[in-house]
Amino acid sequence: MAELILRGCRLPDGGRGDILIEQGRIAAIGTGLEAPPGTPAEDAAGLLALPAFVEGHTHLDKTLWGMGWWRNEVGPRLIDRIETERAMRGRLGLDPLRQAERLAREFLLRGTTRIRSHADVDTEIGTRHADALVALRERLRGTMDIQVVAFPQSGVLVRPGTKELLEAALRNGADIVGALDPSGIDRDPKGHLDLVFGLCEAHGKPLDIHLHEPGELGAFALDLIIERTRALGMRGKVVVSHGFCLGEVARADALYEAMAEAGIGIATTAPASRPVPSVKKARAAGVPIFAGNDGIRDTWTPYNMPDMLQRAMLVGLKNDFRRDDEVALAFAMVTGWAAEACGFEACALTTGERADIVLVQAETLAEAVVAQPPRRLVVSHGRIVARDGVLLS
Repeated sequence: MAELILRGCRLPDGGRGDILIEQGRIAAIGTGLEAPPGTPAEDAAGLLALPAFVEGHTHLDKTLWGMGWWRNEVGPRLIDRIETERAMRGRLGLDPLRQAERLAREFLLRGTTRIRSHADVDTEIGTRHADALVALRERLRGTMDIQVVAFPQSGVLVRPGTKELLEAALRNGADIVGALDPSGIDRDPKGHLDLVFGLCEAHGKPLDIHLHEPGELGAFALDLIIERTRALGMRGKVVVSHGFCLGEVARADALYEAMAEAGIGIATTAPASRPVPSVKKARAAGVPIFAGNDGIRDTWTPYNMPDMLQRAMLVGLKNDFRRDDEVALAFAMVTGWAAEACGFEACALTTGERADIVLVQAETLAEAVVAQPPRRLVVSHGRIVARDGVLLS
């Protein structure tokens, strides 16, 4: 049964055509397509059709989105941000489910239909944040896909009881084991990695580890992650988030090669303030690389938006992408590459794939990334879910 036909779309390859949607999937793309009688039709009027977007690394549970402006006077160290956040959660009355849903719906409004979100687990809040995201994942199922990472933001070994809470979060439905700076936070790289990889093995879960550690310290941790990934046969099940050391050390090329051999992916936010992994070098070596915003309007940062076209632009700027074909690489970081690396259903404007489609006023994909035009129509799972900046459900 046909559910929808989009007439007169501009396609990313420069052509024009219709997109027929049946049973939530793209049934056909072509000119002058025939649709069964009674099929709802949308006149795209030359709007550019794009595959919907993927947010590969964010923190839905602790955004302050919609809560008003919070004055940031946090110190410069990583631990300053961690401790401030822990102190402010209660004072600000942060409800993780309410805040996560607010931000998730803003993502949807701007064309994102798949999100990997980390959720804090620690000895003060227990599994409350992770459980809230699991509840949100189920609430939005069929409209948006959410992966929940049980994330020990405050460390594991330095806060006894956190391991047991991570296990509880996984039993409660979290999808992925999170980890964090094994030397800088837990001050025991072997112990930290033994613990989190052990959780992965015991629960049959993948791993996503924040690695902020700079230079050779970060490279050392990366060596250990590669060793364990190989030893445990976890190819395709480990992501290193940030990996700033890859933008700093002279042996980065060798690390890319080792990561590719082990099947380890990289999530990058391409921040202006830090050296970052190179998109081109990672891809040339065969390393999956994709993008995310990290925190959005939280106690860590006042910056970032739930807009993956903006994040693609920032990836392009950081990597000095100027040619249209280079900008297309940045777009892939928030669409197909991200879906594949995170293990989401494929994200592509192709016959047979799920009908998650965004219409924007732009001539080309590169213009969409650079100009970030308003999303005129958002289709998720074959249904129109947003029109001209308004959610329909």
